[in-house]
Amino acid sequence: MKAIATDLPEVMILEPKVFGDSRGFFMESFNRRAFEAATGCERDFVQDNHSRSRRGVLRGLHYQLEQPQGKLVRVTHGRVYDVAVDLRRSSPNFGRWVGVELSADNHRQLWVPEGFGHGFVVLSESADFLYKTTDYYHPASERCIRYDDPELGIDWPVVPDLTLSDKDLAGAAFGEAEVFA
Repeated sequence: MKAIATDLPEVMILEPKVFGDSRGFFMESFNRRAFEAATGCERDFVQDNHSRSRRGVLRGLHYQLEQPQGKLVRVTHGRVYDVAVDLRRSSPNFGRWVGVELSADNHRQLWVPEGFGHGFVVLSESADFLYKTTDYYHPASERCIRYDDPELGIDWPVVPDLTLSDKDLAGAAFGEAEVFA
């Protein structure tokens, strides 16, 4: 596994070793030793999640305040534009974001540590999005910031007919959101 730096030092693109031939491919989607060696992070993942969405579905920007989740995310079918936002008020990168295309073809993963908001938009006809988390889902801790907040200025790809949940449409403005210390 190879780690590639992003503009946010804690958020990393991970490229697993993929072995392919005429039959298809094989890769280890997760190996604890390889993850720790590539990222320098020791984490226990406690939950795996899988979502399927159609083109134009935008999920996010989500985070859990009281029980923060680190997320190791990947796409097994289709393509998404994946975004992480630093929500740690004490960070020199507070309010900065990075965006990365993840796809079934590029096999890339994104490590989004605790203290970051996360979201993605589906670019292909549909996408299967899988992610491991470092803490359990805790609805009372969940928060959401508007994907189109002008203060954040996320440069989302233009996708016709965006579809968001009511919860995501009601997300807080960045300047009014509860964030990490």
